[in-house]
Amino acid sequence: MAADLAENRNVVATELDAIEKQAPQVVDGYRKRLTERLNQMLTEFDVSINASDVVKEVGIFADRADISEEIVRLRSHLEQFDAFMNADESAGRKLEFLTQEMLRETNTIGSKANDAIIARHVIEIKATVERIREMIQNVE
Repeated sequence: MAADLAENRNVVATELDAIEKQAPQVVDGYRKRLTERLNQMLTEFDVSINASDVVKEVGIFADRADISEEIVRLRSHLEQFDAFMNADESAGRKLEFLTQEMLRETNTIGSKANDAIIARHVIEIKATVERIREMIQNVE
């Protein structure tokens, strides 16, 4: 069971790596889409807009979509998971609480990221953490 838990933990880490790699592209994609839409509308209605307004809007989006804190916290949870697994004492209850926190961070990543690729990784993490949680309940 310990080997299975460790394997599932590694799946979460791998998916988190993929999310971290994709995260910077979310803001860049938003900036490109916003610029295209604005250019189309500006041409259609024959008006102009300052570039600083676009930069400001993208900045606001980037701040709202920033998932770096959640990634750091989820990595910390994975480190705690390893520590609990390697401890001499039974850590079933602690692992159960930890999986709740892992799901919470994962849900926040999914809601803030606003990206289909990240959403797929979030779903995989949630399914994997749920498998971990079910195994931990059997340990208790």
